[in-house]
Amino acid sequence: MNVTYPVADKIVARLKACDGAPVPVSDLLDLGTRASVKQALSRLARAGTIERVERGLYAWPRFSNLLKETVPPPVDELAKAWARKHGLKIVPSGAYAANLLGLSTQVPAKYIYYTNGRTQQVTLGAAKVKFLNRGPRTMDVRGKLAPLVFQAIKYLGKDGITPEVIARLRRVMNRRDRSDTVKSIDLAPVWMKPAIEEICREETH
Repeated sequence: MNVTYPVADKIVARLKACDGAPVPVSDLLDLGTRASVKQALSRLARAGTIERVERGLYAWPRFSNLLKETVPPPVDELAKAWARKHGLKIVPSGAYAANLLGLSTQVPAKYIYYTNGRTQQVTLGAAKVKFLNRGPRTMDVRGKLAPLVFQAIKYLGKDGITPEVIARLRRVMNRRDRSDTVKSIDLAPVWMKPAIEEICREETH
C-alpha cells in the first residue's frame, strides 16, 4: 500500500534512524521541497521533538542513561555533519585519529581536522574545531577508516607501531577498510608502508 507521509513525519523517521547523529538540512531535501523541509524542521525544533544542534544541523535527542539527561552529539559527529553541509572532506588529525581508533585514551585538548577546504576555526557545540587545508597526499586517502589509520600511524611514529597497535587496527578494520588502505599506500611515506602492509595482511588459517 502506498502511503504518503507528511514531511515532518519523514524527518522524524530519518533523524531517529541516525540515532542522535546530527544531520544537515541538505541531507533531508529528498523528503520534500526546501521550503517545506525547513518549515517542518523549525516547527519540530520549537516543539522540542528534535534538536537544532547548530545552524543548519539537526538531530534526534540522545538520552544518556548514566547522566539521566539528553547529551549533545560528540564533536566528531558534529564535524562530519558540518563538512557534509559545506560539501567538504575532512580527516581527523593524528592525535585525534588515534583517540577515535581506540589507540589512545587521551582526549585531545584541541580538535583539529584536515580538509580540502580553507583553513578556519569553527565553534561546534561547546568545542572550538580547527580545520586546516591539506593537499592530495592527505585528502586523497580513500575510504572511511583508511584516512584515520594513516593519520594515527603518522602520529604514533615508526617506534610506536607496536604489536598491540597492529592487533587493534586489525580488529577495527573490515575487509573494505583494508582494501582502501592498501589502494592508498602510495600516498604514505616510505617508513609507513611496512606497517600498513602488516596491518592489512590477510590472516591465513
